[in-house]
Amino acid sequence: MAWFLIDAGKIYTTKIMWTKKSILMVSVSFLIFLYSCDVVKQVSQMSNLAKCEFRLASVQQLNLAGVNVQNIKNISDINMFDAGKLAVAAASPQLPLSFTLNIEAKNPNTATAGITRIEWILLIDNLEMTRGILDKQVTIPANNGSAIIPMQMQIDLKKALSGKSADAILNFGLNLAGTGSKPTRFTLQMKPTITVSGFPISYPGYINVNTEFAGI
Repeated sequence: MAWFLIDAGKIYTTKIMWTKKSILMVSVSFLIFLYSCDVVKQVSQMSNLAKCEFRLASVQQLNLAGVNVQNIKNISDINMFDAGKLAVAAASPQLPLSFTLNIEAKNPNTATAGITRIEWILLIDNLEMTRGILDKQVTIPANNGSAIIPMQMQIDLKKALSGKSADAILNFGLNLAGTGSKPTRFTLQMKPTITVSGFPISYPGYINVNTEFAGI
């Protein structure tokens, strides 16, 4: 590369020699710049996440021992075949319950918020049922935008409700959907995490998520 210097009508030329070392220094500086921008972006998302609110939006695909009980309130409300399946399951060592719990996140910020991981504990009627980890990138849009976070739940009611009678456990499973699938008996304790520069940063402790919006 050449530079031209003008002095009293004379033009002088000087050359800059690009050595391997100088090229490396420029490359490293550029990478540091990109790295810094990424850090700023992720730290900004962490700040935005702290202002977000969460609630339990709905429970869907509620299945008890393979029977869809989404809108069932009593075993007498289902057909004889499914009732037989539930009766057999109630007498078995395990009574599997599965459903999707939808978490709605609302973002009041002017920039997007992000989550890379959620540690969670599910309680029903204030009893711990199960716990787990959701490793999934979640982006919550800005300006009061919202996002639904579906969480797949698998519970063995016999284990979770140890000491209860078979009928009590079966009735417990049949009455979870609530009116309009609103999960009023559910509480999700969650600890969101965001990754900054390859390092996970989690909120201390857990936040309780219920059917009404609540912040961190």
